[in-house]
Amino acid sequence: MDLTIIRQSLDTYVRPATSPVAIKMIDSADEIPERAKMPKRDLGTTMPLCQGIALARRHGMVIAMSKDDMLCPIGAVALGLLPAKPRFLDGSFGIPFWVPTQEMTANLASGMARLEAGRYSHVVAAPIERAAFEPDVIVVYGNPAQIARLIQATVYATGEPIVSRSAGGFACAEQIARTMLTDKCQYVIAGGGDRVIAQAQDDEASFALPISQADALAEGLEESHKRGTRYPTRSYLTFGAVMPKSFGQMLEYLESDEE
Repeated sequence: MDLTIIRQSLDTYVRPATSPVAIKMIDSADEIPERAKMPKRDLGTTMPLCQGIALARRHGMVIAMSKDDMLCPIGAVALGLLPAKPRFLDGSFGIPFWVPTQEMTANLASGMARLEAGRYSHVVAAPIERAAFEPDVIVVYGNPAQIARLIQATVYATGEPIVSRSAGGFACAEQIARTMLTDKCQYVIAGGGDRVIAQAQDDEASFALPISQADALAEGLEESHKRGTRYPTRSYLTFGAVMPKSFGQMLEYLESDEE
């Protein structure tokens, strides 16, 4: 896969304000890119997965994280870096804290997309222009109009609407784990840590595509653009406007012989 093609397509037809992020799950530390930063080793802190992704898309950093780098257990479980033990699944810890009952928390935890525990050792996130690897997933942040263009391009390629899940949190699980497990695109409304800690803005949502769909998405963006779906959204401007009555009176006066 030539990432230049999808990068140029996104730049031309979507124009995201921050870099699309290439994400890859790897089996061992030997696969970590040479210039990658690891939060605990190189930055002196642990952090949530969403914060690592934010460093890639906002600061242009290549970030590699193992379970030892992760402050948030949700991301570690979603990627299979930590196991989903019984007390995680039964809602004992009351996360997310705004859910009113343990039963509801358990329902969310058990339904969260998770990669196989122990299958991978690290996750690598890089701005797409610095990705020296073939990613599993590309995550793009944008405003609703930009995300709509990505949805339109996907529908152009597949003929089917995108079905996504959002719980006001667990964005990393939807962006990475569910995208990898289903091999289908996802759009995700960010919440929880992605907004509070990773500082996703109020006008931002995200779109995740599996690398298997990248070529089709690039084609869908180009072809749907030709058919009139654009970003920035093209306004309809060939209508006859209705002006206040006084404007018409002024026009008649200016076109008349009256002084």
